[in-house]
Parts: sequence; structure tokens; C-alpha cells
Amino acid sequence: MIVFDLRCVKDHRFEGWFASNEEFERQLARGQVSCPYCDDTRIEKALSPVAIKKSSSSPSNREAALQAWAQLCRYVQNNFEDVGHNFAKEALKIHCGLAEERQIRGVTTGAEEEILKEEGVPFAKIPMPQQLDN
Repeated sequence: MIVFDLRCVKDHRFEGWFASNEEFERQLARGQVSCPYCDDTRIEKALSPVAIKKSSSSPSNREAALQAWAQLCRYVQNNFEDVGHNFAKEALKIHCGLAEERQIRGVTTGAEEEILKEEGVPFAKIPMPQQLDN
């Protein structure tokens, strides 16, 4: 199984899971890959935000993935404003131009996530540990 970050021509971003790159290409050619927000079938791969380089002197894949995840979590913790349970409300305000544009983090319910998706508000879910060592 392989996961691609995808986007449509309207710049809606989403994930797609495929058996292989070849299967993705086959489905794309048949028009079977579509944007979950607007149903557009003009889809392309988007750059992924995280990449892990493997070398013989590097830690195991699992350790490297955990290190990359911890680094990402620290970055988010140190550079995004924590709005707690007001994430959906603040994200909608920013999206609509009612609040200053800034990086925020927080928590949402499943229902709030659906509203954000329907409104076209870009967000990413990152499982954050309770405590990070800086």
C-alpha cells in the first residue's frame, strides 16, 4: 500500500491510498481518482511535507520515523498558536478573513472536521504526544 498527497486543479489537497504507483497511474488515466471536495478528476501528486533519508549509518526505519515525527511535533508545538478546543472556530475565521492569518493548532471533533472539509479549510491531523522534550 502507498499513500500519496494529492491535489486537484482548484488546489484542494487530500490523501489517496493505492496498491502501487502503477495502480494510481491506471486509476488516474481512467478518471477514477477525484477530489473529495469538488469531484474534479484533474488530479496531480502534491509534494509531501516529510521525507526520511535512509543511509547505512542511520537508525532503523522505525527509529527514523519516530525521530521525524517528534521533530515535526516539536516544530508545531513551538511555532503554532494553541487554540485548544476552539480550533475549528478559529480556522473558519482565518479562512473567511475574519481573523488574522496565522498558524494554529488545537483539537476538533469529527463533526467539526467535516465542517472544515465542507468549507474547504485546509488542515492536517498530527497525533501529538502529551509532553515533548525540547
